[in-house]
Amino acid sequence: MPEIKVMIDGGKATPAPPLGPALAPLGLNVGKIVQEINEATKNFAGMKVPVVIDVDKSKHYTIVVGSPPTSAIITKEAKADKGAGNPKTEVKGNLTFEQVKKIAEMKMGKLNSYTMRSACREIIGTCNSMGISIDGKHAKQAQLDFKDGKYDSQFK
Repeated sequence: MPEIKVMIDGGKATPAPPLGPALAPLGLNVGKIVQEINEATKNFAGMKVPVVIDVDKSKHYTIVVGSPPTSAIITKEAKADKGAGNPKTEVKGNLTFEQVKKIAEMKMGKLNSYTMRSACREIIGTCNSMGISIDGKHAKQAQLDFKDGKYDSQFK
């Protein structure tokens, strides 16, 4: 059972290498697989995404799309070059709460959270360790506001 592992630009897979030459000898519809991969990775546009294609003997396949690291998504959304060297004193970028929620939706299956509320809190914690502010406030203050219910209206 062949397993093909590739890194794809989110939403921009093509039948060209590395996918086409790996899939064509297996007798699979490369165009259809590329279309499915692009649909599955469109939320990760502009980032490299790991993709694994498992093919069985009867030419049935499953596509498993990995996820870029949370820190990579945060730096892209905040338009920061990297996280802060000292996140207590240095601010590298800012996210709105809507962006935090978007990141939480993208990473939902990969986080240690079962609800969107706890996933957002986890993303805010990552922002805190990277020196990324939330709605113009230090992420630590955003965590306290979150705990106090300031963002509760976002989850209705």
